[in-house]
Amino acid sequence: MARPSIIVIGAGMAGLSCASHAAEFADVTVLEAESQPGYHSSGRSAAAYIEPYINATVHALTTASRGFFERPPDGFTEAPLVSPRADVMIAAQAKAHLIDDYLAKWSPLCPDLREVPAADALAQVPALRVQAVHRAVTDPNVLDIDVHALLEGFRRLLMARGGSVVTNARVTAVERRALRWSVETADASFAADLVVNAAGAWGEQVAALAGAGHVGLVPKRRTALLIDAPGFSLNDWPIVHEVESQFYFKPDAGRLLLSPADETPSEPCDAQPEELDVAIAIDRFERATTIPVRRVVRRWAGLRSFVADKMPVVGFDAKVDGFFWLVGQGGFGIQTSPAMGRLSAALLSGRDVPADIAARGVTAAALTPSRLQT
Repeated sequence: MARPSIIVIGAGMAGLSCASHAAEFADVTVLEAESQPGYHSSGRSAAAYIEPYINATVHALTTASRGFFERPPDGFTEAPLVSPRADVMIAAQAKAHLIDDYLAKWSPLCPDLREVPAADALAQVPALRVQAVHRAVTDPNVLDIDVHALLEGFRRLLMARGGSVVTNARVTAVERRALRWSVETADASFAADLVVNAAGAWGEQVAALAGAGHVGLVPKRRTALLIDAPGFSLNDWPIVHEVESQFYFKPDAGRLLLSPADETPSEPCDAQPEELDVAIAIDRFERATTIPVRRVVRRWAGLRSFVADKMPVVGFDAKVDGFFWLVGQGGFGIQTSPAMGRLSAALLSGRDVPADIAARGVTAAALTPSRLQT
């Protein structure tokens, strides 16, 4: 029996992780609009592995990915994919009650979460102002993720299994012809049995080209800055989160990566930071720490795409045969990519959710685009 052919639109983390696994049973071509994989959201991520995140399904997909991060397949990468990173969530006195809400939600799933004395957090991050830390919670299971090594590993795995990546290949037309798909770019035409929509912020636009239904995907801008912290040794500092997601910061190559944790709806675009968001980030940071921001070393923004229930969208379209959705992984696509790659490839081939992922409570019905399409 001939192997099926698959075109994956988008070479971000979602597209490459799925493609690398799908190449075990199909001939896979990944089309990327930009000059390199991961140019948009994947390449601009703050890249941390955090288990108590978003909802129970994201938690399950995250924990199902940890083994891969810690023990990747032979030849996947020359460098470790993850490294330990301490983590602390802080709350000022006016928001202290939100710590109770956080622990009530997450402690059953993440029993290693611990509330610690405020003095412990202040000792760990001596730049924090006393008034910014009335209560604090630590998470010992957080990891830094090497996004470049991870993305490159999935690309290499895809290539080793006979797949290919075509860059500078922005899709201009997607048409179903005689039970096969024809996909056009400015320079070439491609044909396949199945199309995977892994176009990130452009997911709705790609679906419209194919005549598929809508899922309500909304790209949202997230801003980040790199700043100096003179006088402090940052290597052992944790990721610091504000309990209401007003900001976070973390060490990054001898500097601090800072974000106001913004989620501003945006059209799909090459996202750039807005001056107002940069100013908000600096103001919140300076109110919480004793570090004055004299200079922003670098600033950038990325688009994180969500549907209404903040669950990933994975599965075949309810309206159009052979069109497979793989979008809506805003904020958690990196940390869930090992599990999402296996899961999406399984559903793409008509198989069930992999047993170890299903055992964590993840179902195809919870992810299907039909839950969102009317």
